[in-house]
Amino acid sequence: MTACTGAPCDFARDHEIAQAPLMREIEHRVRGSDYGATSWATREQVQQSALRLGLRPGLRLLDIGAGSGWPALFLARLSGCEVVLSDLPLSGLRIARARAVQDGLSSRCSVLAANGAALPFPGGKFDFIHHADVLCCTDRKREMLDECRRVARPGARMEFSVISLARKPSDERELSLLQQSGPPYPDAEGDYADLLRKAGWDVLERIDVTAEFARCMDILLEEQRERRDALLELLGEQDYAERVVRRRRTRVALSRGLLRREIFVSA
Repeated sequence: MTACTGAPCDFARDHEIAQAPLMREIEHRVRGSDYGATSWATREQVQQSALRLGLRPGLRLLDIGAGSGWPALFLARLSGCEVVLSDLPLSGLRIARARAVQDGLSSRCSVLAANGAALPFPGGKFDFIHHADVLCCTDRKREMLDECRRVARPGARMEFSVISLARKPSDERELSLLQQSGPPYPDAEGDYADLLRKAGWDVLERIDVTAEFARCMDILLEEQRERRDALLELLGEQDYAERVVRRRRTRVALSRGLLRREIFVSA
């Protein structure tokens, strides 16, 4: 069976819609954040990330696929570190820049439009690298990990979360389920630990957070049911229906053991 692909994402539109007060209320219920997040990083997970990485003032963090600023800006608030947010498209970065000003982080935060697989930075520039559920949205996984290694200084740490295939689909129905529910590129065609080693990273920690991901999905589905009328007014009937169906299928894929979410810490 060929490499599995998932459902496409329109991040530019999602960044804009996610700023609506209703969407930020739902995000707070699901993740504990209110940035207009497109990753599944929870507040507790991000707090643990700051501790694991050892973030502190005077050191520089690169967040790839930063979107509208979650969790990079929160990491900077927690630790006092400097942070560079990179992403495509520009819509999320514009929102992130405004949020950095609002949070008093403008002197320690910069944003730059960049592809994670072709970073416009010199080698050895960053003390820490972070990305949340980004590798599962690109088919250039190895190139991105290579670029992270290149721009990281000696001794730097990297942490990322990723949604991936827990097992190959057993038939066409399971393949179709993934194509309608998963992130765009859940299939790494190998284990992420092996990909990291080939890119020159040593795996320090590997944490399975699939159960927490499933819990977040359950809360989101509940919120979508309870706030149906308000969401219909905001999104329109077709967009609302598509979002509900997609997340129901994601939950089914999780319950069948097709998808998992993990956090990797590397140096």
